[in-house]
Amino acid sequence: MGVCYHSAMNAPQTSSDSPASDSVSPQSAAQMLTAAIGQIRFARQYTLELLDATPKDQWFEIPDGLPSNVAWQVGHLTVSQYGLLMFRIRGRQPEDLELIPGKFRKTYGRGTTPSCETSSQPSPDELLERFDQVFQKGVAEIEAVAPDVLLEPVEMPYAAYPTKLGAVLFCPLHEHLHAGQIGMLRRALGLDPIR
Repeated sequence: MGVCYHSAMNAPQTSSDSPASDSVSPQSAAQMLTAAIGQIRFARQYTLELLDATPKDQWFEIPDGLPSNVAWQVGHLTVSQYGLLMFRIRGRQPEDLELIPGKFRKTYGRGTTPSCETSSQPSPDELLERFDQVFQKGVAEIEAVAPDVLLEPVEMPYAAYPTKLGAVLFCPLHEHLHAGQIGMLRRALGLDPIR
C-alpha cells in the first residue's frame, strides 16, 4: 500500500491493449473530459469525507501489518494529481517548483516509502492545503484544455487511450484506489467506516 504499484503501468502496450487514439474525435474527447472532471470531483469529495473523519493525530500512524499511513496517501495523491492533470498535459512550469517542491515529490512520489516520522514531513494541515491547491489548479487547467491537445500521445500511466485524455481519465481511478487504501487504514486504526 505504501508503494503505488500499477503493474499495467509498466507493461509494454500493444495496439490491441487500448483503443486507437485516432478513433477519438476532438468532440468525443471534450465529452469524455467533461465526464472525467465530474469523476475527479466525485473522487475528491469521497477522499475528503474519509479524511475529515480521520483524526489528524493518527495520520502518521502505520498500523500493524500495513505498509502505509494516511499522510503518505494524501501526499501521494497530491503528487500524482499534479502529474496527471498538469505535468502530463502542459509540461513543467517554473511555478510548479513551489506547488510540488522536489523534496515533496521525493517523499510522496511513486515508489517512495511511507514514514511515521513527523519532523521531516508537512503537517496534516499543510498536506491538505497542498492537496487542495493542486486539485483546484489541476481542474482549472484541464477545464481550459483544447480538445485536440487531449489527443496528443503520452506514456504510461493512462487509462483507455495512450493520450493526454487517457492521463486525465486515469486520475479519478487512481484517487479511488487510494481512497480505498485510506478506508482500509482507517479501519486498521480502529475507526468506523464512513458509509
